Amino acid sequence: MAVDEKLKIELGKQGIVVTTLQELYNWGRRSSIWPMQFGLACCAIEMIATTMARYDLARFGSEVFRPSPRQADMMIISGTVTKKMAPQVVRLYNQMAEPRYVIAMGACAISGGPFKQGYNVLKGIDRYIPVDVHIPGCPPRPEALIQAFMTLQKKIDAQPLTGEGRPRHLDAEAQGEFPVPEFGEHDLDPPSNPSVWTVPTIIK
Repeated sequence: MAVDEKLKIELGKQGIVVTTLQELYNWGRRSSIWPMQFGLACCAIEMIATTMARYDLARFGSEVFRPSPRQADMMIISGTVTKKMAPQVVRLYNQMAEPRYVIAMGACAISGGPFKQGYNVLKGIDRYIPVDVHIPGCPPRPEALIQAFMTLQKKIDAQPLTGEGRPRHLDAEAQGEFPVPEFGEHDLDPPSNPSVWTVPTIIK
């Protein structure tokens, strides 16, 4: 049951904190996100800068980048995803703990960027794994990554614990493991995961 906002403010003035289980649960989740230490190309330099003293990502609850997917629940795809690297990215994503999140950082991670026409470059990591926040730019500045991080926190805050739109780890029917693409004769097989990405319809 939602708490009346005016009543909550009035009680707060008296030193009484009123909240719901959902707010408490989501506050804990959004305030302790564990990113994986994982960089693919030049955007990774900006990602690393975000964790340094000048920008201090720790202020938002992401203190330490974890060296293993088993200890992480957020992956920042920072840089060009080649077709040779794509199966490893999906494999790492599958090894991360639920609830897990993905931020696609930079034009290359979103669409292939300036290397889009290259035969060896994936045209967006969202063809294989679900992406929660996209950051355009080449490369995006640390402020943009912090903005994406805050956007992800707002998304977590708004997730209900039951019903439609609940997190995947609370949905027994949700897909847990995503298929890892293999190297085919001419391209990755399958070329995309239809459960997360479909070919856009061109309207003329």
